[in-house]
Amino acid sequence: VVINTKPGAGGAIGMATVANAPADGYTLLAAHPFINTLPEAERQFGRSVAFDRSHFAPLSLIVADPLVFVVKGDAPWKTYDEFIADAKRRPDSIPYSSSGAYSAVHLPIEMLAHSAGIKLRHVPYSGGGPALTAVLGNVVAATAGAPAVLSPQIKAGELRALVVTGAKRHPLLPDTPTATELGYKDAEFYLWVGLFASIKTEETMLLQLRRDLAKAASDPEFVAYMAKLGAPLDVRDGPAFQAFLERDAQRITQAIRRIGRVE
Repeated sequence: VVINTKPGAGGAIGMATVANAPADGYTLLAAHPFINTLPEAERQFGRSVAFDRSHFAPLSLIVADPLVFVVKGDAPWKTYDEFIADAKRRPDSIPYSSSGAYSAVHLPIEMLAHSAGIKLRHVPYSGGGPALTAVLGNVVAATAGAPAVLSPQIKAGELRALVVTGAKRHPLLPDTPTATELGYKDAEFYLWVGLFASIKTEETMLLQLRRDLAKAASDPEFVAYMAKLGAPLDVRDGPAFQAFLERDAQRITQAIRRIGRVE
């Protein structure tokens, strides 16, 4: 396997590379939620997108990691319900940082806020690192991130985890509730990674790729390595991955349309 990183245009360059490659099963796309986010975000500005999810055949979901919503370790809110109650008392006053407009931090926090019926103040940064630094430096009150990234600072007391966006509690943060179990619906969000092939690839090749990926994802060494990284495996074959993508796209589309244009 040769990994060829194609950054730029929110993932569109990487998608175009795979879409334009020979559909022989030898050039695959590793993608994340932006394959659903990018087209809808572009529509907010009246721009067309050359490539989207319809150009690709889903092979396998590999990881679906929820995000954890955090505040500083000495913040006044001990629980998520306390945070919500305070935000309701003073709408649009509590600032949170994100890694940019429509990012994998911006969207889930807005989904959490919508589910709870609150209004927070969005402060976008140029990446997850600066967004986290803003919380630690008391510039903003909250942010969100991957549990594997934030759990060391949570355990050290520098950050306090209030809620997780997954359907079940995260193994690295077993004491942190999910939004769903607290009664806040429609706030499910995952920073997932999956593999795709060109939609033009022959069905026999797609079936072979799916079988090979399922075998690789069940390899004990791979499973152990992913567990060490703190990235819970959520392997789903093509049709199940497609169903996951449809639900993910629906949640993301609704969130972006509520947010509207972010200049």
